[in-house]
Amino acid sequence: MLSVLRNSWPLLLGVMLLMVGNGMQGTLLGIRGEIENISTYQMSVVMSAYFLGFLFGSRLTPELIRRVGHVRVFAALGSLISAVLILYATAPNWVAWTAMRVLIGFSFSGVYITAESWLNASSTNETRGQTLSAYMIVQAIGIIGAQLLMNTGDPSGYFLFVIPSVLVSVAFTPILLSAAPAPPFETTQRMSFARLFAASPLGCVGMFLMGGVFSALFGMASVWGTRAGLSVREISAFVAAIYVGGLLFQYPIGWASDRMDRRLLILGLAAAGALAMALVFVTDPGFGVLLVMAVLIGGIANPIYSLLLAYTNDYLDNSDMASASAGLLFINGLGAITGPIVTGWLMEAVGDGGFFLYIGLLMAAISGYAGWRMTRRAGLPTEQTGAFAVLSPSATMFAVEVALEAAQDLPHTDPLPTETGTGTGTETETGTKTQPEPEGH
Repeated sequence: MLSVLRNSWPLLLGVMLLMVGNGMQGTLLGIRGEIENISTYQMSVVMSAYFLGFLFGSRLTPELIRRVGHVRVFAALGSLISAVLILYATAPNWVAWTAMRVLIGFSFSGVYITAESWLNASSTNETRGQTLSAYMIVQAIGIIGAQLLMNTGDPSGYFLFVIPSVLVSVAFTPILLSAAPAPPFETTQRMSFARLFAASPLGCVGMFLMGGVFSALFGMASVWGTRAGLSVREISAFVAAIYVGGLLFQYPIGWASDRMDRRLLILGLAAAGALAMALVFVTDPGFGVLLVMAVLIGGIANPIYSLLLAYTNDYLDNSDMASASAGLLFINGLGAITGPIVTGWLMEAVGDGGFFLYIGLLMAAISGYAGWRMTRRAGLPTEQTGAFAVLSPSATMFAVEVALEAAQDLPHTDPLPTETGTGTGTETETGTKTQPEPEGH
C-alpha cells in the first residue's frame, strides 16, 4: 500500500479534494434551499438534476476525450465545476440551480472518468487492487471531510460556496502536474439490456432500485434534515455517518460474500435496512439513534451495491465484463434520477418521514426480489464465484470495469469444478467462466 501511495498520491489527493467539493455542495444546497424558501419538491428536482447530468456525462465524456484528449477535458470540466460552485450563491433560484446541477453532474462524471483512467494507467497488475481500494477510501474520506467543513461558515452567506470552489480548483493542480502520462482511452461496446437481464435479473433490478436509494441518501439527506429542524452541525454529522458506515461495513460484508450465496446476503442486508427505516418512520427517535441508523443504512447500502455488481459478474464471461458494467451503471443512473423526485413527493405527502419511507420501501423490494430469484435459479458454488470488489456508487464505468476484472483474476483456494448443473454456468480448465444458460424469468 505504501508503494501505491508513493506512486499515486497526486491523483489520490486530487480525487479527495474533488470529493470534498462535491460533498459540500450537495449538503449545502439542501440547507440553503430552506433558507431561500424553496419547496421540498422543487429541491428534489434540483437534487435529481445532478444524477441526470452524471448519466449524460458517463455517456458523452469518452467521445470528448477521444476528440481533444484527457488534459483538455479534465481542465475544461474542472473549470466549469469551480464556476458553478460559486454561481449557486448568486442565483438562489430552483430553476437556475436545476440547470447548474445538470452541468455540475456532467462535469463531475467527466473528471471522475479521466482521473480513474489515469489512476489505472499509473498502477501495475500487482498493485491495481490496492490502488482501487485506496481510491475508494479517499473518496469516502473526502465526503466525510466535506461535512466537517460545513461547520466553518454560515450557509446563508457566500463563504461555504467559496470553499468547495477553491478546493476543486486546487484539486487539479497535483493531477495535472503529475508526471504520469495521459493513458490511452478505448470505448467499451455496450451489452444489450435484454442479454444483461437474461444473465442476471437480480443484478439489473437491484441496481435500478439501489440507484434510487443512493440518490435519496446523497441528494435528499440534507433536505430532510433541514425540514426536520436539525442544526447544520447535526445535518453534517448525519450525512457523514452514512459514509462512515459505508466505509466500515464494506470489507467484513465482502469477506462474507466470498463464502456464501450472495443472494442470501443481499436479501438479509436489504431486509435489515428496510426494518431499520421502518422503525425510524414509525417512531420519533432522538438524534443519537438517528446517527446509529445513518451508519447502519450507509453500511448496508454501499455493500449491496458492490454485491450486485459482483453477483452479476459471476454469470459473465471475462470478455463481457466491460460491456455489462456499462449497462449496469446506466440502469443505476436511471434509478438515481427518480430517487430525489419520489422522495420529495413522499416528504410532502406524508411528512419528513417520507425520506425514510422511500428508502425502506426500496430496500424491502430488493429483499423480496432477491428471495424470489433464489427460487428461480440455483446458486453458484462459492469456490466458482469471483472475489468481492469494494466499489463506491460514485465510481464510473472505468473503475467498475477494472475492479471487477481484478476480482475475477484473484486465485481460488479450492479446485474449480469442470462443470455445474443447468442454469449455473460452467468453468473451463483455465478458470474462465462461460455464459450460463438463460432461465425463465
